[in-house]
Amino acid sequence: MIVKEEFLSKLRTYFSLNLYEVKIWTALLSRGVATAGELSDIANVPRSRSYDVLESLEKKGFVVMKFGKPIKYLAVPPNEVVERVKKYMREEADRKITRLDEMRQTEIVDELKQLHDQGIELVEPTDLSGSLRGRHNLYNHLEMMIKSAESTVTIMSTSTGLIRKLEGLKGAMQRAKKRGVAIRIAGPISKEAQAVVDEMKDVADIRHTDARARFCIVDGKELMFMVTDDEEIHPTYDVGIWVNTPFFANALESLFEETWGTMKPIAASK
Repeated sequence: MIVKEEFLSKLRTYFSLNLYEVKIWTALLSRGVATAGELSDIANVPRSRSYDVLESLEKKGFVVMKFGKPIKYLAVPPNEVVERVKKYMREEADRKITRLDEMRQTEIVDELKQLHDQGIELVEPTDLSGSLRGRHNLYNHLEMMIKSAESTVTIMSTSTGLIRKLEGLKGAMQRAKKRGVAIRIAGPISKEAQAVVDEMKDVADIRHTDARARFCIVDGKELMFMVTDDEEIHPTYDVGIWVNTPFFANALESLFEETWGTMKPIAASK
């Protein structure tokens, strides 16, 4: 049996299996039913490991052990395996979320917060900076910044970036608005963005500008700016710089303020 390494790598990623498990599983799929020894030879997996691997696959619902001598194994249909893996992942995610929720009710989080507060007191303001890679990480940090906002949030983005931010950060912005935070958002508003702009018009003051930039300023002291063009870079390689610097953040917000009045307010679509 010849299975491409690229195919095995994809199976490992999608089904969270190790290399021996995907080799034995694909070997069994190609035979339908087989003994551990036969699968070991087909998959080029040491016989001493094949029994452990098959036991693991059986527990995960990928194979069924048939009674008799010698013991044989039957492959579960792939569509059924996908459903089983999905169910297991949901159950595992629910268990982990429950554990985290339970932990929040204990003194552990308070102790962690105390450690963080003590550590921050020792950090120089110039050290409160860093780079973030990957759009997922960028948006997680943007959400954290908005959650901590006390007075203002200023965002400027590209046309597609505005849609992503209005959709992905909607919850954080709505909660900030309820705390009395003033939110201003600017960027090129496309027809595709009109629907989400209408949905968020009561949460943020959104205006159109042809200028293209990507940054977020919180309370005039905390700043994140993206160093790449989101239309030319894959989300995985998107890079942002985060700094906690009132001097620079205030300067950039002052420049934004000068052009804010010239930007076109967005009217709701009919």
